[in-house]
Amino acid sequence: MEIIATKNLKKEYVSGSFNKQRVTALKNFSFNVQQGEIFGLLGPNGAGKTTLVKVLLGIVFPTEGEVTIFGESIKNENYKNKVGYLPENHKFPNYLTGEEVLSYFGQLSGLSKQTVKNRSDEYLKLVDMEKWKKTKIKKYSKGMMQRLGIAQALINEPDLIFLDEPTDGVDPIGRKEIRDILIGLKDKGKTIFLNSHLLSEIELLCDRVAILNKGELVREGTVDEITSSSNQYTFSVSDLSDDVINVLLNQHFATLHGKNEFLLSTDSPEKLNEVIDMLRKNRVNILSFYKEKNSLENMFINLIEQQN
Repeated sequence: MEIIATKNLKKEYVSGSFNKQRVTALKNFSFNVQQGEIFGLLGPNGAGKTTLVKVLLGIVFPTEGEVTIFGESIKNENYKNKVGYLPENHKFPNYLTGEEVLSYFGQLSGLSKQTVKNRSDEYLKLVDMEKWKKTKIKKYSKGMMQRLGIAQALINEPDLIFLDEPTDGVDPIGRKEIRDILIGLKDKGKTIFLNSHLLSEIELLCDRVAILNKGELVREGTVDEITSSSNQYTFSVSDLSDDVINVLLNQHFATLHGKNEFLLSTDSPEKLNEVIDMLRKNRVNILSFYKEKNSLENMFINLIEQQN
C-alpha cells in the first residue's frame, strides 16, 4: 500500500517585495513511499528537502500536482492524526520537564491526560530517558533533546513518522540505539520518512532512498540499486596457477591482487559464468565473489556533481 504518493509536484515561491521573482523549489516531483518501509531523503542544502516535507505535512500547499497520504488527498487534514513529526533543531520550553513536554504535545494531539501519562512512561523508557523525566529541559544535552524529540513524535502512536536529522548530536552508541528503535517501529508496520545528512545512517537504515537536487528527483531506489557498481566483481580464490593467471589476464582482462584475489569487469552474465567454469575446470576453489559497491556517500557526491 502506498502511504505517500506525489505526482508532478511543483512548488513555487515569490521572492522580493517590488521585483517579484518566482523561485521554483520543487518541479515535476513524483515518488511514493510504501507501508512499513524506512524511506530516506537526501540532497544538498537548498535542494528542496524542507519544502517537500512541509508540503507532505500540509504546512505549505503545492503550486501544481497531486499529493496523497494514506490514499487520501492532503486537503483532507484528518491524515495528520496518524502522523508524527520530529523537526530539525526542535526547541522545547526550558522550564518544562521531559514528561511535561510529552504531556503538552500529547494533549495537543487530542489525547486524554491519563493516556498521555501511560504513553509518556512507555516512550520515555523506549528512548532511554525515563530517569530524566522529572528534569528540566534546560539541563538536557543535545543528544537527550533528540531522544525526547523522538518520544514526542511517537506519543500519538502514528502510522507515519517524519524524522528530520533524528541522530544529530547523538553519540555513536546513542545512534545505534536510535537505529534499533526505528527498526523496531518498522517491524510493527510503521512507515518512517527519514531526512538526514549522515549518509552512513541512511545506508544502514533505509529500504529505499530518493536523491533530490535543485528541486528535481535525481535518483530513487533501494540502497543496493543505487550503490551497486554495474560491472565489477571481486573474486577470492585458492592459489592461482600461472596458467590460470595467464588466462585471466589475457583473455578476460582481469586485475590481479596477488594469487588469491582478482577483479573482473563485465556486463555479461555469460562472461561471468565462463570465468567461473574456467576456474572450476582448473580446480580453483572459489571462496567467495561479490559485486563491487560504491558507498552511498560517493554515489551521492558523484550524482550531485554531475547535476551542477
